[in-house]
Amino acid sequence: MLKTQNQTSNATWQIHSPALAKLELQGILNIHGLQAFWRMIRNSQDEWLKLSAPSQHLEIDASKVTYLDGAGVAFLIDLQYAQVKAQRDVQITGLAERFQPLLKQFEPIEKFFPKEPEPSNDGFIVSVGKATANILQDAKLLITFIGQLLADLVWAFTNPTKVRWQDFVVAAVQAGIAAMPIIALVSFLVGVILAFQSAVGMRQFGAQSFVAPIVSLGIFRELGPLITAILLAGRSSAAFAAEIGTMKVNNEVDALTTAGLNPMRFLVIPRVLAGILVAPILTIFANLISVFAVCITMTTYKIPMIASYNGLLKTIHLNDIFSGLLKSILFGIVVAGIGCLRGMQTGTGAAAVGIATTRAVVSSIVMIVVVDGIFAYISTKTGF
Repeated sequence: MLKTQNQTSNATWQIHSPALAKLELQGILNIHGLQAFWRMIRNSQDEWLKLSAPSQHLEIDASKVTYLDGAGVAFLIDLQYAQVKAQRDVQITGLAERFQPLLKQFEPIEKFFPKEPEPSNDGFIVSVGKATANILQDAKLLITFIGQLLADLVWAFTNPTKVRWQDFVVAAVQAGIAAMPIIALVSFLVGVILAFQSAVGMRQFGAQSFVAPIVSLGIFRELGPLITAILLAGRSSAAFAAEIGTMKVNNEVDALTTAGLNPMRFLVIPRVLAGILVAPILTIFANLISVFAVCITMTTYKIPMIASYNGLLKTIHLNDIFSGLLKSILFGIVVAGIGCLRGMQTGTGAAAVGIATTRAVVSSIVMIVVVDGIFAYISTKTGF
């Protein structure tokens, strides 16, 4: 027998047999009275249920309960659910008539404790079908979002006074100036690594002097925009998804709609415009840092910087620079747009923000590769 009490209430737990247990409750059942024995009674009940008798019955005597509030009802429901979960019987007796409505409004208690979904045992074909359906649904949402985004970008350029330029400046600073240190570090290291690796191969042919022009051409046309876009996907796209996702969880986006404001124009357009602005600027910055790193590295092979510089002037043309900048603008739209899209798709709960952030980064990188591939094909056909 377990007996606990405090100044306002007490509880007596008795095990008559492995198949029968009784709980007698007295006094005031509120949060202050229950904190003395709730956990102990539940532990005793769990230990008794572990005896696994063929038929276990719990009888709760509440005839001496003088007061019952929400905490008391929660305690009784907790006891009942433990019995129901173990497929055992429970009966509450003697509860005063005035307390009955409090308990009955929560019946059946199973609806407050939904069963955990059983793991899916779908076969390979069903799994592939579901994955394909999800991909098609996501593609449909992406196409719809792109259409809305393009329409609202046209609206922004035709109605510049209605754009939220304060949000644009904040997003540009966060995505642009704040990203410069990491872009400088990564670009410098990439330039050094490419120069060293290229020089190893070119030295076999005595062509170290061609390393700087060739590597720099690849940087201006491909690596500079790509490095910048991937870093922006990890920083800015995730940040946009987290910001808008948090607003979605807090129902702030719904509040904007209720107030008659367009969430696309209010939240998405300033961030996408910021992406369009900062992406080419950061790309130019990354190009200069990488090319400088290449020239510095080649001095270790006794190739002066002036020789590398002259080689750059002969190799790099304006169309190479503009090709990378145009690509970076597309990457900026992709990174900012995907981040905002995943933020707008955020579900409910704190975990949903993390999921949206992860999806934003992954989707942005995938779309960057897709856009880069399309652009490479067009460049091959047009020579741009």
